[in-house]
Amino acid sequence: FSDAVGEVIAVGADVTRVAVGDRVASLFAQTWVDGKPTREINRSCLGEAVEGVLAEEVVLPEQGVVKIPEYLSFEEAATLPCAGVTAWNSLFGDGQLKPGDNVLLLGTGGVSIFALQFCKMMGANVIITSSSNEKLEKAKALGASFGINYNDEPKWHKKVLEYTNGNGADRVIEVGGAGTLSKSIMSAGVGGMISLIGILSGAGDVNPIPVLMNSIQIRGIFVGSRAMFENMNRAISLHQIKPVIDQVFSFENVKEALKHMESGSHFGKIVVRK
Repeated sequence: FSDAVGEVIAVGADVTRVAVGDRVASLFAQTWVDGKPTREINRSCLGEAVEGVLAEEVVLPEQGVVKIPEYLSFEEAATLPCAGVTAWNSLFGDGQLKPGDNVLLLGTGGVSIFALQFCKMMGANVIITSSSNEKLEKAKALGASFGINYNDEPKWHKKVLEYTNGNGADRVIEVGGAGTLSKSIMSAGVGGMISLIGILSGAGDVNPIPVLMNSIQIRGIFVGSRAMFENMNRAISLHQIKPVIDQVFSFENVKEALKHMESGSHFGKIVVRK
């Protein structure tokens, strides 16, 4: 577990960034304040090289926390550190997303649903995939323009091209990996950007020729920096964006929460509350 929010109950003598009583969230990479990631930063990730945050109390350095927007509950803010920041970095980390761009989102998990909300904030056009027509309708209610059931349409990249009049997507938020990456590449337009987030379906082989021929960029995303987190918080506060929570579990029911996540039936984020 690497996402946590709570109230500061004590601070060290030299701490200046936060005070007792502040509502804060953890930063996934504890030492990534701004700029590009480094190997040292990658070794500071909660739940990986550093102990995770599934606990009643945790001790974090002041540089590794971010104050959360006042209008959000603790449950809502708990969705931000990984899924929210990852979606933000995917869309805005390179500074190239434009109003009117066609953005392809894969699935309806936490990252994709945050990306949908951010795209609508920016005025971008959203295409989204799912194996569930019910989830596609929920996504459309949040502002998605076009939904594709990938079980009904195994060659879903063709539907993306058809919807975009053959131009393809300007940006793809790729959370699947080898099982979907080749189709994401075929879905992308000339000069398109693929934000590669997960390898959820294995490594596998990918043909690089379409990437070369169509000048497609593939950008690896590993959550994001504190500066990105703070920029995101300012944007969502301005637009009063509410994170989409699928279900809240009690601290004692963590196993059930993990089983629910494993089932893939969730829409948006799953939260555990103490």
